[in-house]
Amino acid sequence: MPELPEVEVTRRSFAHAIENATVQAVRLGKPLRWPLGCEPDHLSGRRVRSVGRRGKYLLLEFDQGVLLVHLGMSGSLRFAPVLPAPGVHDHFDLVTTQGTLRLHDPRRFGAVVYVDSLADPVAYKLLGRLGPEPLSDDFDVTGFQTRLKRHSSAIKSVLLAGEAVVGVGNIYASEALFLAGIRPTVAAVRLSRPRVARLHAAIVKVLGQAVELGGSTLRDFSSASGQAGYFQLQTMVYGRAGLPCHVCASPVRLIKQGQRATFYCATCQKP
Repeated sequence: MPELPEVEVTRRSFAHAIENATVQAVRLGKPLRWPLGCEPDHLSGRRVRSVGRRGKYLLLEFDQGVLLVHLGMSGSLRFAPVLPAPGVHDHFDLVTTQGTLRLHDPRRFGAVVYVDSLADPVAYKLLGRLGPEPLSDDFDVTGFQTRLKRHSSAIKSVLLAGEAVVGVGNIYASEALFLAGIRPTVAAVRLSRPRVARLHAAIVKVLGQAVELGGSTLRDFSSASGQAGYFQLQTMVYGRAGLPCHVCASPVRLIKQGQRATFYCATCQKP
């Protein structure tokens, strides 16, 4: 699944190119997770002011209204002046004066939803309960600790839930917990202030590095310009079950938490 770094990399790869473009047409393929929320021709003539992001949602802000785009489990975007005819897994085309933005989504868990504004109840339902952005000034140690103290669940599961901080998906949660020296099974409420501070710094560092390296391409992720990511080539624990830890040489362990794979080093990460 594309995580926050992949979504941010995608945003950066086409945001400038589509800025100030005027929508000429919208093409819909097979139904996605949620309906568009308006008739396709309702978007014709709108001008793209900017492309933002909230968690794993891309926000295409028009001169009137906002388009919320989620890549789901297997989705990816392409933006180019000219694209080939849509394939069987191409389910949304936004044709503009500066090129076509296309959502390719084989599993169709992605979504493209139009709202009149971010104050719309539909937008609030999707975005309103998300935690602070980890790469923004809103993500501070004190607030992070306060939110963690509300949860007796394992810290890895709390990070994935998105209330304490948004967008720390499976790959980056494992990596941040390793960097902070925290066992993924420890209860969030038990973390001391120094450990919370280390985890806060690790989340910022890991996600920042991932964005700079173009995200992680584990299967077929690439940016809207077709570039693959390289963060997966330098992971410390994720995907390395049974291999020696880069720090202590103990074998990296693999467990399941909430049906998700968790990788950690039992020597470097303390309960």
